[in-house]
Amino acid sequence: MGDDPATVDANFRLACASLNIDPARVASPFQVHGNRVWHVTAENISFRKERADGMITREPGILLHMRFADCTPLLFFDPVVRAVGLGHAGWRGTMQNVAGAVVAAMADTFGSDPANIRLVIGPSIGECCYQVGDDVWRAAEQAFANPEPLFNRTNGDMRFNLWEANRQQAEAAGVGEIVVSGICTACHTDDFFSHRAEHGKTGRFGAFIGVKRENLKP
Repeated sequence: MGDDPATVDANFRLACASLNIDPARVASPFQVHGNRVWHVTAENISFRKERADGMITREPGILLHMRFADCTPLLFFDPVVRAVGLGHAGWRGTMQNVAGAVVAAMADTFGSDPANIRLVIGPSIGECCYQVGDDVWRAAEQAFANPEPLFNRTNGDMRFNLWEANRQQAEAAGVGEIVVSGICTACHTDDFFSHRAEHGKTGRFGAFIGVKRENLKP
């Protein structure tokens, strides 16, 4: 049985209140482990109706929001055109290059020069804890020219490095500055949720990003 929607909604509103965010100004998609990018505007803002794993906006006061519990948060900012993006990259989204899709969408929609974009690769499951099977290897063979360095094979186990895979894809897309948090969610369940470490019975932590309204105090 899934979570109680009323409890989820109450927790979301508590999170918004703690950050002084108006929930009506938060856009959040139904995440499907793909690479579709949603351009959020005041006219199409919605909550868990659009199916997407990438989001972009440059409208001040709109917040982009996604939920994570081992998948990789990708937070993009272009200070030149004042635009932001958010991505959700599990292994399936990574194999579909959701990082590159967000960069391309920012370039096509806002005229962003990828060299101006700054990316933070947030906390997610690290190679230390992310044991995978042959399906992930086969997908990586199709997605990467040289996938072998992204895998660590030890004592019969195969582990995948989501951080490095997304870093390589962002670098290939031309992103000028990339910061990898290097925090493994499975190792730090005291601070983050981990689907793998908590055997599927866990919550989700949220990421928010947006462009500040000019008249707001810092």
